[in-house]
Amino acid sequence: MNAFSLRRFGAVLYKEFIQMRRDRITFAMMIGLPIVQLMLFGFAINADPRHLPTLVEMGDNGPLSRAVIAGMRNSGYFDFRGPVAGVAAGEEALRRGEANFVVVIPPDFERDVIRGRGPEILVAADASDPSATGGAVAALSGIVSVAIRETLEGPLRASAGGAPPPFSVVVHREYNPEGKTSTNIVPGLLAIILSMTMVMITAVAIVKESERGTMEMLIATPVRPMEVMLGKILPYVFVGYVQTIVFLLAARVVFNVPFEGAPLAFFVGFNLFIIVNLALGFLISTAARSQMQAMQLSFFTILPSILLSGFMFPFAGMPGWAQVLGMGVPATHFLLIVRKVMLKGGELADVTHELFALGIILVVISAIAMLRYRRTLD
Repeated sequence: MNAFSLRRFGAVLYKEFIQMRRDRITFAMMIGLPIVQLMLFGFAINADPRHLPTLVEMGDNGPLSRAVIAGMRNSGYFDFRGPVAGVAAGEEALRRGEANFVVVIPPDFERDVIRGRGPEILVAADASDPSATGGAVAALSGIVSVAIRETLEGPLRASAGGAPPPFSVVVHREYNPEGKTSTNIVPGLLAIILSMTMVMITAVAIVKESERGTMEMLIATPVRPMEVMLGKILPYVFVGYVQTIVFLLAARVVFNVPFEGAPLAFFVGFNLFIIVNLALGFLISTAARSQMQAMQLSFFTILPSILLSGFMFPFAGMPGWAQVLGMGVPATHFLLIVRKVMLKGGELADVTHELFALGIILVVISAIAMLRYRRTLD
């Protein structure tokens, strides 16, 4: 009786395979999650982004100025999108996120180089995400040396061989001049925290009622799907408020992260983001049959929020298809809102594009959730 039986062992093994086949969500997570991670880390993640949007103010259009611009373009880091008129327009483009760099070549630049006045080329960089612009800034010194070697002649050309260059490139790091990692990470962390908690709390709470049988009583009532969804998710908005208040206090007191923008823009953005995540949790609850499945599906949605939103890796460094997927992730848009408002002094008008995107995502998720909820009434 105490001897090991292959027959009993085989019966238990066969039973487990049957249960695994019946639990399709868990089986799909075990197979699908490693594939998704492999594809994202292998193809979508790039810590050295190229082709960053750049604007230029050409105060001098001489051969040396053109050589510098050509060298920046050929390096692969800078993607020139057109001219910009004036410093104010360049600052506005950086603040709105329309460009990562603004290059300003001063008037009479080439003449000042020939006369030995040591003019400066200004490169204003959006340093709210230091990892996105660090490689491009580091490549500037090599670009200057190549421009001098290929354009200047005579005594000026000797400066490419080790002598002080006849001109310099000055980089102004906007919105995070010290390049502090916490200034970039802490604002983005709010998006990840809210995504993790709001989605999982809502999904697990609703599935818990289904397991206890109380959801069947609710379905039997004449309550409409929209009424059920709003009634179930709105109480957790209060939880999101508490998390956000604690986060803002810690960001300011502990990490000294500034809050430069309009509180109204932040208020509208985080309220909409919370509702989107709660609606996503409600949608997950319509597919999950147990609390474990709800947690697994919630984790599956959190992974893109971390990897494709620009929180951990530069969004500009991802390939086009990954950026398209990332635009469907709510955290991507809320991350832009938080950084624009807290670090760049953004107003409500500066985040209308992100608010509109979150609104579309909310409508799509809510529509799918209500359709799936209606099917449970049959």
